[in-house]
Amino acid sequence: MAGNGIKRLAKDTAIYGTSSIIGKFLNWWLVPYYTRILSDTADYGIVTNIYGITALLSVILTYGMETGFFRFANKKEEDPTTVYTTSLISIGVTSLLFIALVSAFITPISGALHYDNYKDYILIMTVTVGIDAFMAIPFAYLRYKNRPIRFATIKLLFVFMNIILNVFFLSVCPAIYKSRPEWISWFYRPDYGVGYIFWANLFGTSTQFLFLLPDITGFNYRFDGALLKRILKYSFPLLILGIAGIMNQTIDKIIFPYLFNGTFEDGQRELGIYGACFKIAVVMVMFTQAFRFAYEPFIFAKNKGHDNKNVYAEVMKYFIIFSLFIFLAVMFYIDIVKHFVAPNYYEGIGVVPIVMMGMLFFGIYFNLSLWYKLTDDTRWGAYFSIVGLVIMVVIMVIFVPVYGYIACAWAAFFCNFAMMILSYFSGQKYYPINYGLKSIGMYFLLFAVLYAAGMYVPIQNEIPRLLFRTLLAGIFILYTIKKDIPLSEIPYLKKIIRP
Repeated sequence: MAGNGIKRLAKDTAIYGTSSIIGKFLNWWLVPYYTRILSDTADYGIVTNIYGITALLSVILTYGMETGFFRFANKKEEDPTTVYTTSLISIGVTSLLFIALVSAFITPISGALHYDNYKDYILIMTVTVGIDAFMAIPFAYLRYKNRPIRFATIKLLFVFMNIILNVFFLSVCPAIYKSRPEWISWFYRPDYGVGYIFWANLFGTSTQFLFLLPDITGFNYRFDGALLKRILKYSFPLLILGIAGIMNQTIDKIIFPYLFNGTFEDGQRELGIYGACFKIAVVMVMFTQAFRFAYEPFIFAKNKGHDNKNVYAEVMKYFIIFSLFIFLAVMFYIDIVKHFVAPNYYEGIGVVPIVMMGMLFFGIYFNLSLWYKLTDDTRWGAYFSIVGLVIMVVIMVIFVPVYGYIACAWAAFFCNFAMMILSYFSGQKYYPINYGLKSIGMYFLLFAVLYAAGMYVPIQNEIPRLLFRTLLAGIFILYTIKKDIPLSEIPYLKKIIRP
């Protein structure tokens, strides 16, 4: 039944998504920390820029093998262990080659990126992204083996290590150095600043790797070249999709300083403001990612049996409902949320609603993308992402020199909107699903009315304004309860509330 499928998906999302939701929420607290501890917005611009580059490299170095592993490990004619070890060997070799090549050509690479004086930043993150790419397959294996507790524990281990090390390097060490420099002068440099953020990341990633060793060793490793070719054939369009997709999310943070109408350093300062305010919208991102952890293996597992198009349609509706509510919650309390960044970043708050709506479109697009994954016609995903990327780059090239980082937010908005529309109409042709557009449309209409009322009705005093917006959010909740999610059907609550 569709209802059972929804319950299964909700349970998996809660388990697998816990590490992502909690992790991103905890890392979210690094945003106010960074914006207050780093002396210049350009410092956070460096962090934003380098992390944007490493996010792209991470996708390239995994080259769609996560999804390929799930697909082939779930095929009856394939041996899951052989699929796993073949995938591990393949990504292990390419990750080592990547680290070696960047190390050998670090001078021209850092020069091309305008980081001539920060070669060590590039090297640190090169090793980090290489290890991280390799770990993608063991983490996928844990999901395949239904070991969510171990998955979440190791994921959260990195988060806590990263936060603790950031505080240690950026706050504890400077305090010790002022009074007892001889205690830490053997490893600590007070002028290194941002570099310690990358060291913290590397130490945290390395610790994760050590904890994954039991899931990497103890196998009878077998490399099947023919199998790898089949996986790569399936995954290659996903690589193009992944590259275009991650570029749609990070290209603004990668190329903005080069498009900015001013010096590269000024571009980094503006990027720091944009990157920090972009992080406020991470609530939408973490919901989408948590949904994905359960959704992808769920789709392939369910596809073994009977048709579940009704389940997919319900999933889409609930995803949109909760996403719209998250949007309203963030924007209705933006007067409070904005304090997560330092005051000198407030000028970038205007990008938050644009970024969040773009992320909502991307989440819908991801849910729509099941049709080409289930039909093994993944080339369509590549087509859509390339179209979206072209739209985004064109908008940025034309408008960033004139309007600055606000153009980046709008570029992402239109990019994700275009991919969503293209995927929907193509999917309805090749794998039609009745998504209940009338019901979804009513939610969007209610959302638009409530958002306009909450944001544009002039109430100068903050407390009455927040109370008014809370009332509007309550209207959305009540409508949802009445139409689609009765309290008696919510887990835990249904034990208390009787129909």
